[in-house]
Amino acid sequence: MKGLDLERLRGFLQTGELTGQMFAGGRSNLTYAVTDGEQRWVLRRPPLGHVLPTAHDMVREHRVLEALSKAGFPAPRPVVLCTDTEVIGAPFYLMEHVDGRIYRDLTDLAALGPDAVRDLTLSLVDTLAHLHSLDPVAIGLAGFGRPEGFNQRQVVRWKKQLDASRSRDVPGIDELHARLAVDVPAGAGAVVHGDFRLDNVLIGPDLDVRAVLDWEMSTLGDPLSDVALMLVYAGLPLNVGDGKAPVPLAVPGHPTVAEMSAHYAGRSGRDVSDLHWYVAFASFKLAVILEGVHYRYVQGQTVGDGFETIGNLVGPLVMRGHKALEEN
Repeated sequence: MKGLDLERLRGFLQTGELTGQMFAGGRSNLTYAVTDGEQRWVLRRPPLGHVLPTAHDMVREHRVLEALSKAGFPAPRPVVLCTDTEVIGAPFYLMEHVDGRIYRDLTDLAALGPDAVRDLTLSLVDTLAHLHSLDPVAIGLAGFGRPEGFNQRQVVRWKKQLDASRSRDVPGIDELHARLAVDVPAGAGAVVHGDFRLDNVLIGPDLDVRAVLDWEMSTLGDPLSDVALMLVYAGLPLNVGDGKAPVPLAVPGHPTVAEMSAHYAGRSGRDVSDLHWYVAFASFKLAVILEGVHYRYVQGQTVGDGFETIGNLVGPLVMRGHKALEEN
């Protein structure tokens, strides 16, 4: 299996014969379901090539999952961390397999009905407010990040990430970064997910949030960055393509962006009056992320299907960022 040597993993775990398969939907770190016939795990490892500095850190992912799961937050419980690259060719960790459904198809989401769609979406907002309410020191995440100056560092960092992944000209992206850098909010501090969206969450049969997945971008930072990214994702197709596919906001019953932000403000008690800057930055950040995926695709360093159209959304995201700043 590309990216995962099951025989070497079996030797590391000292268990019986293993079978596994790659999970669909991942565009960055690689995720596999693994079983020995009795136990089930999920394995996470970095992509096969072009790993950007500080990204794809298995040790950080393992640490945040351990802290959050012990604190009672819906995150998968980590089982083992391996930093020995001789085992499968890269650091990796195993976590428990959580039963649940990931909604990656808007047809499936719409089939729930308007009331259920609204309740489910607002429960995602509640989950995010829950995450941001946790005391990092109390749950063992002291030093996991530096919330002071977080937004300013993010503006600098994601420009560097863009420069490290350039394979083509993207009109307006450098101008968007320049506008964002003019007046950066001081912000607040909390545990942030960094990529919070519907298809990074496992949903139970009663539409309860069973587990929040994909913590590779988590840190201590500004909680409004999570909120803004969630809002930007609501306006993008779940199955990333040419930008013309339906988006979650168009599903009957889905709350509007204003309703989602107001619900978060009510649950968290946080001021969201500067959210326009955060939405613009979230658009820029997501554009850079997808440009990085596009870079790996053109370099032949991706595994799976659907990568050929990822780059099509970068331009519209840049435009969304400019529009958000103009709405202020």
